[in-house]
Amino acid sequence: MSGHSKWHNIQAKKGKTDAARGKIFTKIGRELAVCVKLGGPDPNSNSKLRDIIAKAKENNMPNDNIERSIKKASGELSGVNYEAITYEGYGVGGSAVIVECLTDNKNRTAGDVRHAFDKHGGSMGNNGCVSYLFKQKGVVIVVDAKDSEALMLDAIEEGAVDVVEDEDEIEIITEANEHGKMRDALTAKGYNVVSANTELVPDMYVDLNEEQLGKFERMVEALEDLDDVQEVYHNVNLPEEDE
Repeated sequence: MSGHSKWHNIQAKKGKTDAARGKIFTKIGRELAVCVKLGGPDPNSNSKLRDIIAKAKENNMPNDNIERSIKKASGELSGVNYEAITYEGYGVGGSAVIVECLTDNKNRTAGDVRHAFDKHGGSMGNNGCVSYLFKQKGVVIVVDAKDSEALMLDAIEEGAVDVVEDEDEIEIITEANEHGKMRDALTAKGYNVVSANTELVPDMYVDLNEEQLGKFERMVEALEDLDDVQEVYHNVNLPEEDE
């Protein structure tokens, strides 16, 4: 199964405890703040904001939290200015990793990210060192589909470029920034869409041995646990979780 999907990432495997859920709300709040500053507080005219609000609701973020983040960014409440910054590097076994951050202190964030790489056998590289191995795509996750063949046909009809079926879910790949359209279309047809985002999808995946995989997963966990880190993308095949 693909290693890029946020539905399959290390964070999701750990389960959404109260602490993990609070961290997710903080990260989404930062995304909302940056999006509002760039495109305005009206989701009707700011499609990116509309997507992030949908993401917030997918993660059960309370409406009060969503509205507060939007008000802070639009100047109605005092807030912090965040800057988007991306780091690239290598994990064990030649694996490629991209770390997307929102920060109010680049020096702190760079040091924290570098430490997570170094501690677990990885190394932070220069911009462009691994990004050429990834392409931006829309990723939509559907669960509990009663008729997977019908879903695949509907997804292709709506413009899907790839559909990957798993035992518990179906992952639909779209062109970049087409995930919102796909989500809305499939939701209107009654499908249970649990995630819809633009993600960095690797052109190919690498396999690690058991020892390397343990070290790699610990590195990704350490990166995802950093407050300034929004997303971690990689090209490692992760094993399926046993139910």
